[in-house]
Amino acid sequence: MTAIKHALQRDIFTPNDERLLGIVNVCKAGKKKKNCFLCATVTTERPVQVKVVKVKKSDKGDFYKRQQTWELRDLTEVDAKDASKENPEFDLHFEKVYRWVASSTAEKNSFISCIWKLNQRYLRKKVEFVNVSSQLLEESVPSGESQSVAVGDEDALDDYQELSTREEQDIESMMEMCEYAISNAEAFAEQLSRELQVLDGANIQSIMASEKQVNILMQLLDEALGEVDTIEGKLSSYEEMLQSVKDQMDQISQSNRLIQISNTNNGKLLDEIQFLVNYMDLSKGHIRALQEGDLTSPKGIEACINASEALLQCMNVALRPGHDKLRAVTQQQLLFAELRDTFARRLTNHLNNVFVHQFNHFSHFKMTIPQFYRSSCLSLPGHDQSSTLSQHTAELTLPKHSPLHRDLLRYAKLMEWLKNTHKEKYEGLSRTYVDYMSRLYEREIKDFFEVAKIKMAGTSKEAKGKFATLPRKESALKQETESLHGSSGKLTGSTSSLNKLTVQGSNSRRSQSSSLLDMGNMSASDLDVADRTKFDKIFEQVLSELEPLCLAEQDFISKFFKLQQHPIIAPPLAQPETEELDVVTPSRLPPHHEHRQSLSSEKDVVRLMMNKIFQSIETELNSLIALGDKIDSFNSLYMLVKMSHHVWTAENVDPASYLSTTLGNVLVTVKRNFDKCISGQIRQMEEFKISKKSKVGILPFVTGFEEFAELAETIFRNAERRGDLDKAYVKLIRAVFMNVEKVANESQKTPRDVVMMENFHHIFSTLSRLKISCLDTERREAKQKYTDHLQFYVINSLGQPLEKLNHFFEGVEARVAQGIREEEVSYQLAFNKQELRKVIKEYPGKEVKKGLDNLYKKVDKHLCEEESLLQVVWHSMQDEFIRQYKHFEDLIGRCYPGSGITMEFTIQDMLEYFSSIAQSH
Repeated sequence: MTAIKHALQRDIFTPNDERLLGIVNVCKAGKKKKNCFLCATVTTERPVQVKVVKVKKSDKGDFYKRQQTWELRDLTEVDAKDASKENPEFDLHFEKVYRWVASSTAEKNSFISCIWKLNQRYLRKKVEFVNVSSQLLEESVPSGESQSVAVGDEDALDDYQELSTREEQDIESMMEMCEYAISNAEAFAEQLSRELQVLDGANIQSIMASEKQVNILMQLLDEALGEVDTIEGKLSSYEEMLQSVKDQMDQISQSNRLIQISNTNNGKLLDEIQFLVNYMDLSKGHIRALQEGDLTSPKGIEACINASEALLQCMNVALRPGHDKLRAVTQQQLLFAELRDTFARRLTNHLNNVFVHQFNHFSHFKMTIPQFYRSSCLSLPGHDQSSTLSQHTAELTLPKHSPLHRDLLRYAKLMEWLKNTHKEKYEGLSRTYVDYMSRLYEREIKDFFEVAKIKMAGTSKEAKGKFATLPRKESALKQETESLHGSSGKLTGSTSSLNKLTVQGSNSRRSQSSSLLDMGNMSASDLDVADRTKFDKIFEQVLSELEPLCLAEQDFISKFFKLQQHPIIAPPLAQPETEELDVVTPSRLPPHHEHRQSLSSEKDVVRLMMNKIFQSIETELNSLIALGDKIDSFNSLYMLVKMSHHVWTAENVDPASYLSTTLGNVLVTVKRNFDKCISGQIRQMEEFKISKKSKVGILPFVTGFEEFAELAETIFRNAERRGDLDKAYVKLIRAVFMNVEKVANESQKTPRDVVMMENFHHIFSTLSRLKISCLDTERREAKQKYTDHLQFYVINSLGQPLEKLNHFFEGVEARVAQGIREEEVSYQLAFNKQELRKVIKEYPGKEVKKGLDNLYKKVDKHLCEEESLLQVVWHSMQDEFIRQYKHFEDLIGRCYPGSGITMEFTIQDMLEYFSSIAQSH
């Protein structure tokens, strides 16, 4: 073990300036026996570091290598397992527990003893030793081999002292002075011993010679000791004096500290008092304003506002811990609560009185209508309202409530205070305001719409018949037609339009007012256009009056009741009331849910209040729309455009406003009426019947569509809802196409091709003139149908004047089609040259002209005058006749070559025939 220790010191620890003090041969407990050494070392440099190093012998050679190192200060516990029995196992507790088995118990004890000594010297007994015998720790002389290790270790720890650099230099210089210092160490040692004896003798003689000086020195020392005692006595007295001073200063310091604490407490108390006085003291002026302030004058209202804000600030002050236990604070809080309740009661009573006064004031100046109009207008059968309506002078305006709003807005800040302090009274005032204003507005709006209805009824020349007209059965329609014709002088107001009605007139054309069947007749009078324009202005005025009224009221409610800033309050209308909120809204809940609903924002509160106040607007608007639709179903076009524009404007201002929502609901009704109007026109087309005794001509619903399109294009110019009109156009034009074909198939007096040609020509002309982009496909289709039926009519008509010639050449073409060569057709018995000459002789020029003249008369009889297609058809017949003539000439040249057979008339003759016939008529 000694050799291993020296080898480890030389190879591992000396290069690192370390000294090996203890070593033990160990292996890990419970594992395969792999021996290693645990070494206890200290560094040679200060401060000294004590370490436990694990050293292992290399597998490839005889040298050792350092494997792991622990600082001894990290060692917390040494467990020897058993203090009474010999056991080679022990544990070292570093960051974790390391379990070891020593090669012998003696080595284990020696290593633990070394660790104990190092712990005593360098770590001040920090490490805890468990299951280690006290004898091992107290005695440091073990038996056997370990004795020398322990003694050597202890000597090394206690006696060893390194030479300093200067000592090393002195030894080297002394050895250089002696030549045999290295070769003969004994002689050198004897010489050094003799020189040391000489020096010792010299020192003793020197000491003996200085005995007198030593005695003198001792005497001086005794005197010095006496002086020291004297000084110590004085110092003791001084210390007693200083102690007395110290006690006095401690008393003064304690007194000063108590004074400082008292001053600090007084300062804090003053701060608390100032806080309470500053934030919980209400001036007498404010108290007087709250108790008896004038709520009618501007100065009094301003004083009440300032007082209420000061009171709210005092009530909302954040008290510090313990303030609520002070009697003065409690009394002030009770005073504030009493002032709050008193002022809230005064304010509520005053505003209730203001509401009643303003309601009574506006009730006296509400819009009035003569009782005659209320009771009898448009209600007496057979009564002519024109003179009465012309005398009506009531203005179509709504009263302005800006004075009321201006007066009440002075109390807006007080309402905000009431909202923050007394919600019950705030909600009661809200309900009171809504109740009074709903009654006021209901009366004003009812009178306003009654005037609008009377003015609308005055726009119709057929007020009696149209006012109660809805789509009815055929019998009812005929009765109305008779009454309309019976009063035609009043209806149209012009003889020319009466004549036109008579010329165009069948009962079907006047079966219902404002239909495509009679729209041309209705629009023939300028009065109809003026009536519709006047209706449009009235409807626009109604909407223009309602829009600022609703916006102003909503703006006032938001400002007066402070409903635009803070989210989620208990809605004033959500409380149980004797009267339910009966308003039509887009997302209306069942009645038993309305007042229980918890609103999520103040916009909902505003909307509910507006619904309650203006609960009659939507009903009245729908009634007015129904009246306009009864007067003239085409009024729905005006209403759709105007309503769409106002809805668009309202949504741009506030999409969630009451006005936007209400107008949106009404717009749905207007759009439904518009769709119903279009469906009614289509139904009337389908029910149209033609006369069996007269020619058809241009169908009434075709001219009606023209008038409808002209009117619609005028109304919908730059309108927002152009898409609705385009859809209606498509539906109407398809119905017109289908019913034109149906009438053409049913026509007995007029050929089918003539009916199709004339009506589709009229449709094509109308669409080309109006340039309706969504009907481009229908315009091309109308042109194609017109062209096709013109060609069919011309071909069918031209078969009459040259009938036998046509039959002859049709037979020739049939033989050629069967495979007979063209030059061999003349050998057929029925188609030889003699037969050809015989047929040609039957159609001399005079006979052809006579046949063409009869054809012209027949075409003139078929065609109507309105469309002026006679010359177009006659020119097409001329072209077709020339084409047939050339075709006949070509067949003669091919099938009868060299025969010299020609027609009895030439192309020039035909042109003269057609021209002279056209000029003669």
